[in-house]
Amino acid sequence: MSISIRIENHIAYVALDRADKRNAISFDMLKQLLKAAKSIRANRDVRAIIIHGNGSSFSSGIDLSDLNNTSNRLFAAWQLIKPGQSLFQKAFLTWQKIPVPVIAVMHGHCLGAGMQLALAADIRISSADCQCAIMEARWGLVPDMGITQTLKGLVPIDIAKELTFSARVISGETAHTLGLVTHISDTPLEAATTLANEFINRSPDSLAASKRVLNAMVFNSKRSAIRLEKISQLKLVMGKNSTLARKKDKNPDVEFINRQR
Repeated sequence: MSISIRIENHIAYVALDRADKRNAISFDMLKQLLKAAKSIRANRDVRAIIIHGNGSSFSSGIDLSDLNNTSNRLFAAWQLIKPGQSLFQKAFLTWQKIPVPVIAVMHGHCLGAGMQLALAADIRISSADCQCAIMEARWGLVPDMGITQTLKGLVPIDIAKELTFSARVISGETAHTLGLVTHISDTPLEAATTLANEFINRSPDSLAASKRVLNAMVFNSKRSAIRLEKISQLKLVMGKNSTLARKKDKNPDVEFINRQR
């Protein structure tokens, strides 16, 4: 298996586990990412997710040996022709649909498909020297793993175009300055765990609703986003965790029940 999952204290750690390949993302790995997301989504005890890479890098990008395989090229062609989202899009966009905060931890290399996976997270924490790039133009390709959704709103369109056209490699520090990265840390996995622990101290239903509402602000029409605010609030007010949140504000020992939706 090239993806491993560990759940600890309501946090799911999803590790890219091809350290010998700098966690290059194979076609099989894409399928495993989807499977992992489905498994975690079904576990309502999980309140935050951290995606990280084992070894020296987060991910060096798509596995080029997979792209050069004839049968895989035919599979890729079918994925691009068929109606609806391709496997390449689903494996990344699924993390935006999971109703818990998702944090990506970037170190070493975060290139091409690796960068697109990090962009699919809600928050990105990187080492300052991580090598980052929207790399696809280098291989004569276009970024097609949901980047029209995941990059939207993070940087101005001219910056997005420059980075994509040039396939330029930039540091994590520069990526942070541009807005691609949320935080810089010498120990990004530890920083991600600290942040996730802050999140899990809040109502899991509130986290889920907040993610939906804020995503709607970017991706939905103004009318549907406003409507979602009202519907989400009504469901929260009528739920048990909202009551528990108010009790917890006075008594930190109060425990939330599992996410209800």
